[in-house]
Amino acid sequence: MPRALITGITGQDGGYLVERLAPDTELHGLVHDADPARDEFVARYPEVVLHRGDLADDDSLRAVVDEVEPAEIYNLAGISSVALSWEKPALTGRLSGQAAVVLMEAARALQERSGARVAFVQASSAEMFGQAATAPQDEQTPIAPVSPYGAAKAYAHQMAGVLRRHGLYASSCILYNHESPRRPLQFVTRKITAAAAEIGRTGSGVIRLGNLEARRDWGWAPDYVDAMVRAARHAEAGDFVVATGETHSVAEFAEAALRRAGVGDAWRDHVEVDPAFFRPVDAAVLVGDATKARRELGWAPTVGFAEVVGRMVDHDLALLDS
Repeated sequence: MPRALITGITGQDGGYLVERLAPDTELHGLVHDADPARDEFVARYPEVVLHRGDLADDDSLRAVVDEVEPAEIYNLAGISSVALSWEKPALTGRLSGQAAVVLMEAARALQERSGARVAFVQASSAEMFGQAATAPQDEQTPIAPVSPYGAAKAYAHQMAGVLRRHGLYASSCILYNHESPRRPLQFVTRKITAAAAEIGRTGSGVIRLGNLEARRDWGWAPDYVDAMVRAARHAEAGDFVVATGETHSVAEFAEAALRRAGVGDAWRDHVEVDPAFFRPVDAAVLVGDATKARRELGWAPTVGFAEVVGRMVDHDLALLDS
Protein backbone atom coordinates (compact mmCIF):
# COMPACT_ATOMS: atom_id res chain seq x y z
CA MET A 1 0.00 0.00 0.00
CA PRO A 2 1.52 3.37 -1.01
CA ARG A 3 1.99 6.05 1.62
CA ALA A 4 1.02 9.64 0.84
CA LEU A 5 1.76 12.92 2.61
CA ILE A 6 -0.65 15.79 1.95
CA THR A 7 0.04 19.39 2.93
CA GLY A 8 -2.91 21.76 3.13
CA ILE A 9 -4.97 18.69 3.94
CA THR A 10 -7.71 20.54 5.83
CA GLY A 11 -8.57 22.74 2.84
CA GLN A 12 -11.13 22.17 0.11
CA ASP A 13 -8.89 19.99 -2.06
CA GLY A 14 -7.34 18.11 0.86
CA GLY A 15 -10.56 16.41 1.90
CA TYR A 16 -11.41 15.44 -1.65
CA LEU A 17 -7.89 14.09 -2.10
CA VAL A 18 -8.27 11.94 1.00
CA GLU A 19 -11.51 10.54 -0.40
CA ARG A 20 -9.88 9.93 -3.79
CA LEU A 21 -6.91 8.05 -2.31
CA ALA A 22 -8.71 6.04 0.39
CA PRO A 23 -8.81 3.18 1.21
CA ASP A 24 -5.88 1.98 -0.88
CA THR A 25 -3.32 4.50 0.40
CA GLU A 26 -1.86 5.08 3.85
CA LEU A 27 -2.68 8.73 4.44
CA HIS A 28 -0.68 11.35 6.35
CA GLY A 29 -1.31 15.06 6.58
CA LEU A 30 0.60 18.16 7.64
CA VAL A 31 -1.30 20.54 9.91
CA HIS A 32 -0.50 23.65 11.89
CA ASP A 33 -1.36 23.76 15.60
CA ALA A 34 -3.46 26.88 15.01
CA ASP A 35 -5.47 25.40 12.13
CA PRO A 36 -9.15 26.07 13.00
CA ALA A 37 -10.31 23.28 10.68
CA ARG A 38 -8.25 20.59 12.40
CA ASP A 39 -10.90 19.23 14.78
CA GLU A 40 -13.58 19.00 12.10
CA PHE A 41 -11.13 17.25 9.80
CA VAL A 42 -10.18 14.69 12.45
CA ALA A 43 -13.85 13.91 13.06
CA ARG A 44 -14.50 13.42 9.34
CA TYR A 45 -11.32 11.50 8.47
CA PRO A 46 -10.12 9.56 11.55
CA GLU A 47 -8.04 7.26 9.35
CA VAL A 48 -5.60 10.05 8.43
CA VAL A 49 -2.44 10.37 10.55
CA LEU A 50 -1.79 14.06 11.19
CA HIS A 51 1.64 15.57 11.82
CA ARG A 52 2.38 18.96 13.27
CA GLY A 53 4.25 21.29 11.01
CA ASP A 54 4.65 24.92 10.01
CA LEU A 55 5.24 26.10 6.46
CA ALA A 56 7.44 28.88 7.87
CA ASP A 57 9.66 26.35 9.67
CA ASP A 58 11.93 24.56 7.21
CA ASP A 59 13.18 22.06 9.77
CA SER A 60 9.65 20.95 10.67
CA LEU A 61 8.85 20.32 7.01
CA ARG A 62 11.98 18.23 6.49
CA ALA A 63 11.29 16.32 9.72
CA VAL A 64 7.78 15.33 8.62
CA VAL A 65 9.01 14.05 5.25
CA ASP A 66 11.79 12.08 6.98
CA GLU A 67 9.36 10.63 9.52
CA VAL A 68 6.61 9.62 7.08
CA GLU A 69 8.87 8.50 4.20
CA PRO A 70 6.03 8.88 1.70
CA ALA A 71 5.93 7.48 -1.81
CA GLU A 72 3.75 10.43 -2.85
CA ILE A 73 3.68 14.03 -1.66
CA TYR A 74 0.84 16.37 -2.63
CA ASN A 75 1.65 19.99 -1.83
CA LEU A 76 -1.63 21.89 -1.54
CA ALA A 77 -0.55 24.22 1.25
CA GLY A 78 0.08 27.96 1.20
CA ILE A 79 -1.76 31.26 0.97
CA SER A 80 -4.83 30.36 -1.06
CA SER A 81 -6.35 33.80 -1.64
CA VAL A 82 -5.18 36.24 -4.30
CA ALA A 83 -6.71 39.10 -2.30
CA LEU A 84 -4.85 38.09 0.88
CA SER A 85 -1.61 37.83 -1.08
CA TRP A 86 -1.83 41.56 -1.80
CA GLU A 87 -2.10 42.23 1.92
CA LYS A 88 0.78 39.90 2.82
CA PRO A 89 3.06 39.54 -0.22
CA ALA A 90 6.20 38.52 1.69
CA LEU A 91 4.36 35.88 3.70
CA THR A 92 2.78 34.58 0.49
CA GLY A 93 6.21 34.14 -1.05
CA ARG A 94 7.40 32.31 2.05
CA LEU A 95 4.46 29.93 2.45
CA SER A 96 3.42 29.35 -1.18
CA GLY A 97 6.84 29.52 -2.79
CA GLN A 98 9.80 28.80 -0.54
CA ALA A 99 8.04 26.16 1.59
CA ALA A 100 7.23 24.19 -1.55
CA VAL A 101 10.90 24.11 -2.50
CA VAL A 102 11.90 22.94 0.98
CA LEU A 103 9.46 20.05 0.63
CA MET A 104 10.83 19.21 -2.83
CA GLU A 105 14.38 19.17 -1.49
CA ALA A 106 13.29 16.88 1.34
CA ALA A 107 11.60 14.59 -1.18
CA ARG A 108 14.71 14.45 -3.34
CA ALA A 109 16.88 13.66 -0.31
CA LEU A 110 14.49 10.86 0.70
CA GLN A 111 14.54 9.50 -2.83
CA GLU A 112 18.34 9.44 -2.93
CA ARG A 113 18.54 7.91 0.53
CA SER A 114 15.95 5.19 -0.02
CA GLY A 115 16.51 4.43 -3.68
CA ALA A 116 12.73 4.48 -4.20
CA ARG A 117 10.82 6.98 -6.31
CA VAL A 118 9.12 9.81 -4.43
CA ALA A 119 6.38 11.38 -6.55
CA PHE A 120 5.94 15.06 -5.73
CA VAL A 121 2.86 16.90 -7.02
CA GLN A 122 2.86 20.68 -6.84
CA ALA A 123 -0.53 22.39 -6.96
CA SER A 124 0.37 25.18 -9.36
CA SER A 125 -2.10 27.85 -10.42
CA ALA A 126 -3.28 29.51 -13.61
CA GLU A 127 -2.70 32.82 -11.80
CA MET A 128 0.99 32.50 -12.65
CA PHE A 129 0.09 33.18 -16.30
CA GLY A 130 -1.27 36.60 -15.25
CA GLN A 131 -1.43 38.84 -18.30
CA ALA A 132 -1.24 35.98 -20.77
CA ALA A 133 -0.87 37.16 -24.35
CA THR A 134 -2.79 34.18 -25.71
CA ALA A 135 -5.84 32.16 -24.79
CA PRO A 136 -6.26 29.36 -24.07
CA GLN A 137 -3.08 28.77 -22.10
CA ASP A 138 -1.15 25.50 -22.10
CA GLU A 139 2.04 24.16 -20.55
CA GLN A 140 4.19 26.27 -22.89
CA THR A 141 2.50 29.61 -22.18
CA PRO A 142 5.01 32.16 -20.80
CA ILE A 143 4.69 32.85 -17.09
CA ALA A 144 3.77 36.47 -16.34
CA PRO A 145 2.14 36.81 -12.89
CA VAL A 146 0.37 40.02 -11.87
CA SER A 147 -0.20 39.23 -8.17
CA PRO A 148 1.97 38.11 -5.24
CA TYR A 149 -0.01 34.86 -5.23
CA GLY A 150 0.78 34.22 -8.89
CA ALA A 151 4.45 35.09 -8.40
CA ALA A 152 4.83 32.71 -5.47
CA LYS A 153 3.13 29.92 -7.38
CA ALA A 154 5.34 30.63 -10.39
CA TYR A 155 8.50 30.22 -8.29
CA ALA A 156 7.38 26.87 -6.88
CA HIS A 157 6.26 25.72 -10.33
CA GLN A 158 9.57 26.59 -11.96
CA MET A 159 11.55 24.98 -9.15
CA ALA A 160 9.59 21.77 -9.67
CA GLY A 161 10.88 21.80 -13.24
CA VAL A 162 14.44 22.52 -12.11
CA LEU A 163 14.45 19.67 -9.58
CA ARG A 164 12.74 17.34 -12.04
CA ARG A 165 15.73 17.78 -14.31
CA HIS A 166 17.90 16.81 -11.34
CA GLY A 167 16.17 13.53 -10.63
CA LEU A 168 13.09 14.34 -8.56
CA TYR A 169 9.83 12.90 -9.87
CA ALA A 170 8.06 16.26 -9.63
CA SER A 171 4.85 17.09 -11.49
CA SER A 172 3.05 20.43 -11.52
CA CYS A 173 -0.68 20.42 -12.01
CA ILE A 174 -1.56 23.90 -13.25
CA LEU A 175 -4.99 24.18 -11.69
CA TYR A 176 -7.56 26.63 -12.98
CA ASN A 177 -10.36 27.79 -10.69
CA HIS A 178 -12.15 24.83 -9.18
CA GLU A 179 -15.05 25.03 -6.79
CA SER A 180 -17.28 22.96 -4.52
CA PRO A 181 -19.59 23.38 -1.52
CA ARG A 182 -16.49 23.09 0.67
CA ARG A 183 -15.04 26.34 -0.63
CA PRO A 184 -14.68 28.77 2.33
CA LEU A 185 -16.98 31.78 2.46
CA GLN A 186 -14.16 34.28 1.91
CA PHE A 187 -13.90 33.13 -1.72
CA VAL A 188 -16.07 35.05 -4.15
CA THR A 189 -17.73 31.93 -5.58
CA ARG A 190 -18.95 30.68 -2.21
CA LYS A 191 -19.84 34.24 -1.20
CA ILE A 192 -22.11 34.35 -4.23
CA THR A 193 -23.78 30.97 -3.68
CA ALA A 194 -24.35 31.54 0.03
CA ALA A 195 -25.86 34.97 -0.62
CA ALA A 196 -27.96 33.63 -3.49
CA ALA A 197 -29.39 30.94 -1.23
CA GLU A 198 -30.31 33.57 1.37
CA ILE A 199 -31.94 35.76 -1.27
CA GLY A 200 -33.80 32.77 -2.66
CA ARG A 201 -35.28 32.01 0.73
CA THR A 202 -36.06 35.59 1.83
CA GLY A 203 -36.71 37.29 -1.51
CA SER A 204 -34.50 40.23 -0.59
CA GLY A 205 -30.86 41.25 -0.38
CA VAL A 206 -27.97 42.04 -2.72
CA ILE A 207 -24.62 40.52 -3.57
CA ARG A 208 -21.86 43.14 -3.69
CA LEU A 209 -19.11 42.20 -6.11
CA GLY A 210 -16.10 43.72 -7.85
CA ASN A 211 -15.38 43.29 -11.55
CA LEU A 212 -18.42 41.52 -12.98
CA GLU A 213 -16.72 41.09 -16.35
CA ALA A 214 -13.72 39.16 -15.00
CA ARG A 215 -13.77 35.77 -16.70
CA ARG A 216 -12.49 32.50 -15.28
CA ASP A 217 -12.32 28.84 -16.21
CA TRP A 218 -14.33 27.20 -13.40
CA GLY A 219 -14.35 23.45 -12.75
CA TRP A 220 -15.37 20.89 -10.12
CA ALA A 221 -12.81 20.42 -7.32
CA PRO A 222 -13.00 16.59 -7.11
CA ASP A 223 -12.19 16.40 -10.83
CA TYR A 224 -9.04 18.45 -10.29
CA VAL A 225 -7.97 16.31 -7.34
CA ASP A 226 -8.33 13.25 -9.58
CA ALA A 227 -5.93 14.87 -12.06
CA MET A 228 -3.31 15.29 -9.32
CA VAL A 229 -3.47 11.61 -8.40
CA ARG A 230 -3.17 10.63 -12.04
CA ALA A 231 -0.12 12.88 -12.36
CA ALA A 232 1.54 11.34 -9.30
CA ARG A 233 1.07 7.83 -10.69
CA HIS A 234 1.87 8.56 -14.32
CA ALA A 235 4.92 6.93 -15.88
CA GLU A 236 6.65 10.27 -16.43
CA ALA A 237 6.60 13.46 -14.40
CA GLY A 238 5.68 16.70 -16.11
CA ASP A 239 3.53 19.82 -16.18
CA PHE A 240 -0.19 19.41 -16.78
CA VAL A 241 -2.81 22.11 -17.29
CA VAL A 242 -6.03 21.08 -15.52
CA ALA A 243 -8.98 23.08 -16.84
CA THR A 244 -12.36 22.87 -18.55
CA GLY A 245 -11.48 25.01 -21.56
CA GLU A 246 -14.54 27.26 -21.01
CA THR A 247 -14.78 30.69 -19.43
CA HIS A 248 -17.62 32.41 -17.64
CA SER A 249 -17.82 35.87 -16.11
CA VAL A 250 -18.47 36.70 -12.48
CA ALA A 251 -21.83 38.06 -13.63
CA GLU A 252 -22.67 34.71 -15.23
CA PHE A 253 -21.72 32.95 -12.01
CA ALA A 254 -24.01 35.23 -10.03
CA GLU A 255 -26.84 34.77 -12.52
CA ALA A 256 -26.53 30.98 -12.45
CA ALA A 257 -26.51 30.98 -8.65
CA LEU A 258 -29.50 33.28 -8.26
CA ARG A 259 -31.53 31.40 -10.86
CA ARG A 260 -30.77 28.09 -9.12
CA ALA A 261 -31.96 29.68 -5.88
CA GLY A 262 -35.29 30.52 -7.53
CA VAL A 263 -34.88 34.23 -8.22
CA GLY A 264 -35.41 33.92 -11.98
CA ASP A 265 -35.18 36.89 -14.34
CA ALA A 266 -35.03 39.32 -11.41
CA TRP A 267 -31.47 38.23 -10.60
CA ARG A 268 -30.01 41.55 -11.83
CA ASP A 269 -31.86 43.38 -9.05
CA HIS A 270 -29.79 41.50 -6.49
CA VAL A 271 -26.28 42.24 -7.82
CA GLU A 272 -24.34 45.44 -7.13
CA VAL A 273 -20.84 46.52 -8.12
CA ASP A 274 -18.70 47.66 -5.19
CA PRO A 275 -15.33 49.26 -6.07
CA ALA A 276 -13.95 48.01 -2.75
CA PHE A 277 -13.83 44.50 -4.20
CA PHE A 278 -11.76 45.34 -7.27
CA ARG A 279 -8.24 43.87 -7.26
CA PRO A 280 -5.24 46.20 -7.75
CA VAL A 281 -4.49 44.29 -10.97
CA ASP A 282 -6.77 41.63 -12.44
CA ALA A 283 -5.43 38.82 -14.57
CA ALA A 284 -6.34 38.61 -18.23
CA VAL A 285 -8.76 36.00 -19.53
CA LEU A 286 -7.56 32.74 -18.02
CA VAL A 287 -8.78 29.64 -19.82
CA GLY A 288 -6.84 26.41 -19.97
CA ASP A 289 -6.04 23.93 -22.71
CA ALA A 290 -5.96 20.53 -20.98
CA THR A 291 -5.08 18.56 -24.11
CA LYS A 292 -1.93 17.12 -22.55
CA ALA A 293 -3.75 15.96 -19.41
CA ARG A 294 -6.43 14.35 -21.55
CA ARG A 295 -3.86 12.64 -23.77
CA GLU A 296 -1.31 11.49 -21.20
CA LEU A 297 -3.34 11.14 -17.99
CA GLY A 298 -6.66 10.10 -19.49
CA TRP A 299 -8.25 12.95 -17.53
CA ALA A 300 -11.36 14.95 -18.41
CA PRO A 301 -13.76 17.14 -16.39
CA THR A 302 -17.01 15.44 -15.47
CA VAL A 303 -19.11 18.34 -14.12
CA GLY A 304 -20.05 21.41 -16.17
CA PHE A 305 -20.21 25.04 -15.06
CA ALA A 306 -23.96 25.25 -14.42
CA GLU A 307 -23.94 22.08 -12.33
CA VAL A 308 -20.90 23.22 -10.30
CA VAL A 309 -22.77 26.42 -9.38
CA GLY A 310 -25.99 24.49 -8.82
CA ARG A 311 -24.42 22.01 -6.42
CA MET A 312 -22.94 24.83 -4.38
CA VAL A 313 -26.28 26.66 -4.20
CA ASP A 314 -28.13 23.47 -3.29
CA HIS A 315 -25.68 22.92 -0.45
CA ASP A 316 -26.18 26.46 0.86
CA LEU A 317 -29.96 26.14 0.60
CA ALA A 318 -29.78 22.90 2.59
CA LEU A 319 -27.71 24.65 5.27
CA LEU A 320 -30.39 27.32 5.59
CA ASP A 321 -33.18 24.75 5.73
CA SER A 322 -31.42 22.75 8.42
